[in-house]
Amino acid sequence: MNQPAGVPPPPSSLGVRDLNRLRVIESIYLHPGCSRTDIARRTGLSRGTVSSVAEALVRAELIREREAPDEEQRRRGTGRRPTLLSLVPSAAFAIGIDIGHQHVRVIICDLAGEPVAEQWSLAQVDEAPSATLDLAHDLVQQALRDAAVAPQRVLGAGIGLAAPIDPGTGEIRADGVLPGWQGIVPATEMRKRLGVSIQLANDADVGALGENVFGAGQGVNEMTYIRLSAGVGAGLILAGQPYRGARGIAGEIGHVCVKPDGMICRCGNRGCLETVASPVAVARQLEHVIDRPTGDQLLSLIAAGDRRVLRAVADAGEAVGFALSAVVNLLNPELVVVGGELAAAGEVLLDPIRATIHRHSLVGAATTAEVITGVLGDRAEVLGAAALILARSPAALAERMRALVL
Repeated sequence: MNQPAGVPPPPSSLGVRDLNRLRVIESIYLHPGCSRTDIARRTGLSRGTVSSVAEALVRAELIREREAPDEEQRRRGTGRRPTLLSLVPSAAFAIGIDIGHQHVRVIICDLAGEPVAEQWSLAQVDEAPSATLDLAHDLVQQALRDAAVAPQRVLGAGIGLAAPIDPGTGEIRADGVLPGWQGIVPATEMRKRLGVSIQLANDADVGALGENVFGAGQGVNEMTYIRLSAGVGAGLILAGQPYRGARGIAGEIGHVCVKPDGMICRCGNRGCLETVASPVAVARQLEHVIDRPTGDQLLSLIAAGDRRVLRAVADAGEAVGFALSAVVNLLNPELVVVGGELAAAGEVLLDPIRATIHRHSLVGAATTAEVITGVLGDRAEVLGAAALILARSPAALAERMRALVL
């Protein structure tokens, strides 16, 4: 697992012992397999303080010790073999929930970010908030049973939702997107159902986080992720941190106008990228030549070299590239990751995206921005949702230790 973006700062109300405990846990979380000396150097704590905290964490079965291998001893140049510390992966777990327009996906990850259980279901989400959240609850409970995870080991649940989320109120901020959810505060409703802390973000934002922490964007500080699914949106990683804007609407590239005389979009505007570049839009373009085309059928026809489908996907790629060219000029990302169902089209989609970015962007920005397909596929969003909780796991584990001490 890559070092996670968005690790929050420690609460200002912590006492010295609590803060020392948090610093040690956070250092081990960010640098698994570190020694007590490494922790002391990174945190500024004394070697004795680090040892005292580490011993308590070992007794609580939150961290484990192992001797460094021979090559590590040689690299450090020490005569004594150091003891390396890592979190116990099964000490706690994070829930990830991805709520799209037509599905709900759930995953359970351990502290190392490894999935231990997963559930998925079709759903008609846009007009049915209560039924959707009930379904998410049921899928979470089934996944927890599958993984034999006790409730007390759950740190919280991250949710990626296919709509802009106001970070202040937790409400959906775009008219026409998830129309049946207006007035709903999804995090509050899900907290009532699951009884754990909830972190909520837009699905493209958690998709970006998923690829940045677990996938194609590991180690990349300036990255744009575009999700081409039933909805179209972009997630931004800027200076190594997720960026959502003042009201949670940053990255709504799906509602950038690319065809002024085009179709009316569900947002109320005309000719939005979503009306020409989502899988639904591509299928709509082909309805007069292919009877009720499905996503799987389109991919099969692409593999077979069907010229009609190749042209429709290429046209969609050009529209995506046109919208992304403004992002490339404005933000100068080093990586553009394409995800969502349409990304499975591969180079048929990526080549026109790249060509259009080069045609419409400044040369320096265009040549800097590598355009690739994500490696996580349809799990990018749900893993990113779990990463929202994993980023906060040091504070949660420190709080658990505080309760044990008290």
